Amino acid sequence: MDTALQAEISVPQQLAAALTDTAFATLDETGWIRVTGSDRVRWLNGMVTNSIQALVPGQGCYNFALNAQGRIQGDLNAFAPADDPDALLLETTCDQMAALLSHFDHFIIMDDVELADITDQRAGVLVVGPNAASVLQRLKLNFPDEPLAAESAEWSGSRVIVIRAYSPLVPRFELWAAPEVIGSIVIALAQNAPRLSTETLEHLRLLEGTPRYGADIRNTDKAHDLPQETAMTGSESRALHFSKGCYLGQEIVERIRSRGNVHRTFSGFELTGAMPPAGTTLQAEGKNVGEVTSVASIPLPGRTAQLALGYIRREALDRKLLLEYAGGTAAPVPLPYRAAFPGSNI
Repeated sequence: MDTALQAEISVPQQLAAALTDTAFATLDETGWIRVTGSDRVRWLNGMVTNSIQALVPGQGCYNFALNAQGRIQGDLNAFAPADDPDALLLETTCDQMAALLSHFDHFIIMDDVELADITDQRAGVLVVGPNAASVLQRLKLNFPDEPLAAESAEWSGSRVIVIRAYSPLVPRFELWAAPEVIGSIVIALAQNAPRLSTETLEHLRLLEGTPRYGADIRNTDKAHDLPQETAMTGSESRALHFSKGCYLGQEIVERIRSRGNVHRTFSGFELTGAMPPAGTTLQAEGKNVGEVTSVASIPLPGRTAQLALGYIRREALDRKLLLEYAGGTAAPVPLPYRAAFPGSNI
C-alpha cells in the first residue's frame, strides 16, 4: 500500500489522533490459520484456554496455547465465522505462525482436523479512536457492538469482515477483505485520518497495557510465563475459561487457581530517571522483585510519560515498596493508563 497516502505528521500528532479522534494502520503483521474438519471444535477446545465450543457464528474469543506444564506457547483470537460455517479461524501475529502451526500439528493424531495458513488471502486495516465508529458509519460499513465479534459489511460491491477488537483504552475495529478491497478503503480513510507508524502503535499498546507475546509474554530458557501472571484472564473474553472441559495445560492452570494466586503479576510502571532497556531488573529492599519487558517514552497531550510494562512480585506491590533500577525508580500504575493520567485527556 502506498505510504504516500499518509500525511506527514509527527508521532505525537498521530498518537493524539488515536486517543482523541480517529487514526488507522494497515495490519501487515497479522497471520491467519483456517481450521477445518469434522473434529475441529472438539480438538481446538482441547488445545486452547478459552471455550471454543461456546462460540456462535460471528463470535470470537482470546486464547493462550499452553504446553503440558502450563507455560504459554502463543496467543490468538479464535473465531467461528458466520460466512464460513465449516471452519474456525485463528488470528495471531505473523511471528508466531510457524511455532503455533507446529505446536498444533503435533497434537493432531486421529482427529479429522486440517490447518491452513491463509494469511496471503486477506488484508486488513485497523481503525482506532473515539470516533472510529462514526468513521465506519460514514463509510457505510456495518460493525458489531460486542468485543471480539465479527460482522459482514459491503464496500463497493465486495464483502468486508469488520471485527470489534479488544480495546481497553479507545475503540478498535479491524477490517478484513481481499487486498485490493482494503487498498481502496485505505485511500478513503487517508482523506480524513492519519496513518499510525509502528512506533505510534507500540505507544498505544503500552498505554492500553496489552502484553505482546515474545516481548511481555515469554517462552525462553530464562522466562516461562504462566497464564495467571499476565493479567489477561479477566473480562471481555480474555484468556481463561474455567468450566469448558479439559485442555492441554489445564491441570497447572487449575492448580494455580485452587491455591489462590501466583507470586507475581503483570503491571504497568511509570519510570523516573534514565530509560532502562527491556529486561531490566526491578529491586526493592535490596532484592530482585520484578523486571520491565517493554519500555517507551510516550508523548501524551501536555507531557511526555516514561512508561513500561513488566512483572512485579505481589508482595512488593501489596506493600507498596519503592521499586528501583539502575538509573531510576518505577512506580506501579493501573492498566490501561487512562486512570494514571487524569489530566491527559486520554
